[in-house]
Amino acid sequence: MSEHHDHDHDHPHPHRHPPQPDSDAPLTEHQRLEIAVRELLIAKGVFGSDDVRRMVEKFDTQTPVLGGKVVARAWLDPAYKQRLLADGTAAVKELGIDMEHTKLVVVENTPAVHNLIVCTLCSCYPRPVLGFPPDWYKSRAYRSRAVREPRAVLQEFGTSLPAGVTVRVHDSTADMRYLVLPERPAGTEDWDEAALAELVTRDSMIGVTQVQPPATAAVS
Repeated sequence: MSEHHDHDHDHPHPHRHPPQPDSDAPLTEHQRLEIAVRELLIAKGVFGSDDVRRMVEKFDTQTPVLGGKVVARAWLDPAYKQRLLADGTAAVKELGIDMEHTKLVVVENTPAVHNLIVCTLCSCYPRPVLGFPPDWYKSRAYRSRAVREPRAVLQEFGTSLPAGVTVRVHDSTADMRYLVLPERPAGTEDWDEAALAELVTRDSMIGVTQVQPPATAAVS
């Protein structure tokens, strides 16, 4: 499958988001398998329980707040924005974010193009910069429909785009992850980096929503 698909047609028929999983539901087959394999590897000395704890602690530090800082820096610093679009992996490393063994490609939303991220095969996701993916991102419904009918999916998230805007869908892989650089909203011309970062949401960096203009006057 190619890295992106252009769509410029609407699909008016309604759809629903996939249901959220019940946190009290029995473990799935994959969850049971993960536990069994982890316990077996610990028992055989491949790694220890402390290694697992440190990895979990590392995952806990990976949240969309990191992505928000990246976006805010790009909005304020044109030179950084160019580096980010040219080599996302290297640019986020400037802010202390290690993409580990994957390549990060950053795609920019403009008045003419809106980008949407998906992984059609599984749930590849830029965890070092966004943390764990939401359940809907991993669902079969989103993974299939984001490619077939992206405008319908966007509508369900409350994102309505003019007919002239091209929707470009990017399919993540095991080696390559995508991050959307949203458009900076009007009314934030005097905002500092910290204030701008607070406006940026996880969903806007996946591309299912847009960063909303501030409801109040600009702050410094």
